[in-house]
Formats: sequence, structure tokens, C-alpha cells
Amino acid sequence: MQTMIDRAVPAEEPREAPPAPPVLWVALGLAGLVGVALLALLVGGGAPLAWDRAIMLALRVRGDLAQPIGPRWLHAALVDVTALGSGTVLTLVVAGTIGLLLVRRLWLTAALVAAATISGSIVAAQAKHWVGRPRPELVDHLVQVTGLSFPSGHASNSALVYLTLAGLVAQVAEGRAVRSYIFVIAILLTAAIGVSRVYLGVHWPSDVLAGWCAGTGWAALWWWLGATLRRSLAR
Repeated sequence: MQTMIDRAVPAEEPREAPPAPPVLWVALGLAGLVGVALLALLVGGGAPLAWDRAIMLALRVRGDLAQPIGPRWLHAALVDVTALGSGTVLTLVVAGTIGLLLVRRLWLTAALVAAATISGSIVAAQAKHWVGRPRPELVDHLVQVTGLSFPSGHASNSALVYLTLAGLVAQVAEGRAVRSYIFVIAILLTAAIGVSRVYLGVHWPSDVLAGWCAGTGWAALWWWLGATLRRSLAR
């Protein structure tokens, strides 16, 4: 009977983060932010880089730039995958995660998730206006898009949401296997969404790379902040 009661009681917020090298998190965060800054300088004029053009052309049928390579199901699948990085889906994912954390009384983690994702999405939206790069017109767009191109909003927002969630939720998850699984799923989702944007012709590869750098850097800094706060509370 006591065991059943214990299982029904929500988890208590861990005071100590799982062992991890905070210095590496800070280094990863800074490297990501420096990476997106360097890419912004390279594409500041708006012109595509040589490898941007080469990759996008390689993903289209030679002689018919409206036709992507691969079977029909691949096109349909990547349209579905790219939706996983949309504002609507990411908002639902964040809201659902915060709700679960609150039910489990993991107040600190819930607050960190909300602060990280909301502030990150605001910064990512502003970054597009700082650079002002137009969408690629080299190939046909296979989905409808609007707005500027650099950095990719889907790539940056999916990276900062899924990787931030993975890092912060892993700090309250039990077991190395569980934490590793959370990170693998987050990384695969982020990678697939970014690739889909290039395949569908709506972003240059450098847009997506910049989005990955920005989102990963942002997430890493919040992983470090979360671990630091937990260690402070443990004292």
C-alpha cells in the first residue's frame, strides 16, 4: 500500500544536476553563437555561397528544377517532417512539456523551459531582420513560405526547442539510458527538420546551418544555467 502511495506522489525537483562538464556546455554555447555570427557575415550581401548552390541543385532532377530527387513518398514525408518545426507544433510541444513538468511539481525545470524557449524564439525572429537575406529563387519552392531566409526559422526554433527541452528534461530524468534516448530523439528531429527545408527549396543550406548553430548554442547555454542553478540550490 505504501509503495502505491509513493508512486502517486509527484516527483520532487532534483537539487543536483546529473554529472556533466559545465565548461563544455558554455564552450558549445559560445561556439554556436560565434558560428551563426560568422555565417551572417559571409551571407550579408544576400548572394548564395558556392556550396549553397551546389547542394540545392544536387537535390533536384537535372534539367527540371521543379522536380526534387527521390521517390514521391520522400517529398510527402519531408513535407510532414518540416511541419514538426512549425510555430504551431513547437508551441504545442513546449506547452505540453511545461504542463507535464508542472503536474510533476518540477517548478524550476518548467520555469527554465518557458524562459529559454520564449526568449529564444524572440531572438531568432529578430535575427532575420538583422541580416535581411531573401529566400532562394534558384529552385521552385515545394511548400508555401513567406518572410526572410537567414537564419532558417524552422532550423533555429526546432534546435532551440527540442535541444533545450532535451537538456533540461534530462537533468530531472533518471538513468543514463533515458537521458541518452532523449538527446538522440531531439538531435534526429532537429536534423531532419533542417534537411527538409533545403530539400523543399525554401532555404539555402547556410540558412539551416546558421539555424542549427544558433539553436544549439542557445540550448547549451540554458543547459549550463539549469545545472548551475541546481548546484546552487543544493548548497
